[in-house]
Amino acid sequence: MGQLNSFVVVVDDDDSVSRAIRRLLRSIGIAAETFASGDAFLEVLSSVPSYHPDCVILDVQMPGLNGLEVQQRLAGSGIPVIFITAHDDIGVREQALAAGAVAYLRKPFNDDLFIRTVRAALEGGRAP
Repeated sequence: MGQLNSFVVVVDDDDSVSRAIRRLLRSIGIAAETFASGDAFLEVLSSVPSYHPDCVILDVQMPGLNGLEVQQRLAGSGIPVIFITAHDDIGVREQALAAGAVAYLRKPFNDDLFIRTVRAALEGGRAP
């Protein structure tokens, strides 16, 4: 059972990760679009007024703007943010969560936990 009409953006410079997450989300009825950089995502977000994802999934380490910088630019937008990263740094984790991230998941993550986390974000709550 998916979230009717939910739309999630995945921002990760690893194309295989982005594709896998997009497939997983689509398998539960959630539409997803991927971006290889925070810069590309923010460009679309700022240039298309009707573009408003229900949740953004950000990698921490990317070329150009990193995930924390993208999160800062989203501040005040009301868009829930979930971080995914292969490099679990406690300082970065604390910074992301203090700035309002719904969750901070280390790659590789369990699909069931990821789905529960996304659903919680879409429903306006904190991750399980």
